[in-house]
Amino acid sequence: MPARSPFTMLCRAAFAPRSDRADLHAHTTASDGRYTPKQIIDVAVRTGLAALAITDHDTMAGWHAAREFAPDNFELIPAVELSCESGGREVHLLGYYVDPADSDLEAAMARLCAGRLERYGEMVARLGRMGVSVGEEAMGPAPGRRHLAAALVAAGRVGTVREAFHRYLDDHGPVNVPKQRLAVDEGIQLVRAAGGVASLAHPGPKVDRPVLAELAARGLGAVEAEYPTFARSRTIQLRAWAKELGLAVTGGSDCHGPDEFRRRIGCRTVDTADLNRLRDQRECARC
Repeated sequence: MPARSPFTMLCRAAFAPRSDRADLHAHTTASDGRYTPKQIIDVAVRTGLAALAITDHDTMAGWHAAREFAPDNFELIPAVELSCESGGREVHLLGYYVDPADSDLEAAMARLCAGRLERYGEMVARLGRMGVSVGEEAMGPAPGRRHLAAALVAAGRVGTVREAFHRYLDDHGPVNVPKQRLAVDEGIQLVRAAGGVASLAHPGPKVDRPVLAELAARGLGAVEAEYPTFARSRTIQLRAWAKELGLAVTGGSDCHGPDEFRRRIGCRTVDTADLNRLRDQRECARC
């Protein structure tokens, strides 16, 4: 068996000693992930991570459920990934070290989740009008297109989740409905008011230094520079901009379950120094 085969790499990760690494981007069944909160903690601990941020879309239900399963020597960071928009484009904000009991943040997440439920129902109705029926797919408080794609696979309407998106659910597909989103300024301020640090998730190629500088001036505290699809050159570039602009660096796998090896838990991480800078940003925001 080749030394660098996926199986060998997975075994090495599974039996790795505890490190100083943290995966700051992962999803559970509370949103569109396939791991339950307990499973994702088990995988993170077995992988040897020191810390994990469960960043479910528009809800902290997964974090709440996972707390009882986290070992005493393991840091489970309270976090969320908020659906936002800027200039008509969808952007995602990662909020770290937020107070999960903050009433304004709770209300905003509840509003977004209600919009998700309404959107899901409309997409099912659109499928019905096309003569495509689906069964019920198990889903948490923040349903999305992945749930509907899985329901289409289970109903035998498509062979794979990828096919479901290609035929029906892509951004310009016949079934997709735009989700409810917060203005990016509102998202940043909600995270900051909840005692946390807002990080720009997986910034696309159109995000350059001037864009980051503008967002930093509006309260952004970090940028995600470690991400599974980023070339090393992009990571180096984002880290350099972050240093120049006084932003912390975040990163993680964006894991959605065991079936996506390239986004397995711990495949992209940050170290203690990065995590300390993120904590420092939280303290600075309180000054």
